[in-house]
Amino acid sequence: AFTHVFTFGPTFRAENSQSRRHLAEFYMVEAELSFTESLQDIMQVMEDLFKTVTSTVLSKCPRDVELLHKYIAPGQKVINVTGKSCNLCFFGLFFPSSCSISYSEAVEILKQASQAFTFKPEWGCDLQTEHEKYLVKHCGEVPVFVINYPYDLKPFYMRDNEDGPQHTVAAVDLLVPGVGELCGGSLREERLPFLESRLQRYGKPTDGRRWPDQEYLDLRKFGSVPHGGFGMGFERYLQYILGVDNIKDVIPFPRFSHSCLL
Repeated sequence: AFTHVFTFGPTFRAENSQSRRHLAEFYMVEAELSFTESLQDIMQVMEDLFKTVTSTVLSKCPRDVELLHKYIAPGQKVINVTGKSCNLCFFGLFFPSSCSISYSEAVEILKQASQAFTFKPEWGCDLQTEHEKYLVKHCGEVPVFVINYPYDLKPFYMRDNEDGPQHTVAAVDLLVPGVGELCGGSLREERLPFLESRLQRYGKPTDGRRWPDQEYLDLRKFGSVPHGGFGMGFERYLQYILGVDNIKDVIPFPRFSHSCLL
């Protein structure tokens, strides 16, 4: 197993989403870490990636960032970057590691909110954009980690927490001001019996056909190591640090549902 690996390239999304934060084709940084059994390790790499990339962008391209903030996202907080004044929409590199809540805590916060939501927050339902933005606001307009999502809400490869009656998996989303979800990740399920049991719920072919996920299971058939990973949407990251409201404005050739021009 490789300890730390990553890829950066195009990702394709088939959902029929017509929003300011979704594309049918976008770029994503995907990272995987071997020999880790803690969500905190994944969260730390997310945070380090964000800080390192942002610091590099601000030190090498301060005038470009300032130009965008001046004409595209005016009125943002002013801080000092490399000795020069620069408007930043993300409160500098302020990233408190203590800003972490569980999915269950998030749902309770939303239920107690005075704000009326279009989608009623309920345990077991996915968090919508309006929920994510409220949680960020509730926590003081800083990045927020939401951890331990319901078992039935996440993909089969996320590690079972075995935590009874509210069954959860070791998953984490990073929410940021103005955008909502920026990163999503989890510990991966390395235990073959757990994977087989979960995939069985989706229905295994009985007519002799090869199970589509058999190759995935074969990787763990003779043992694996605890590991985890995450993905960060590059265009959403640009939205966040540049203060651009529409994701279609941060990619050269935006492709979305019913509009896939070559």
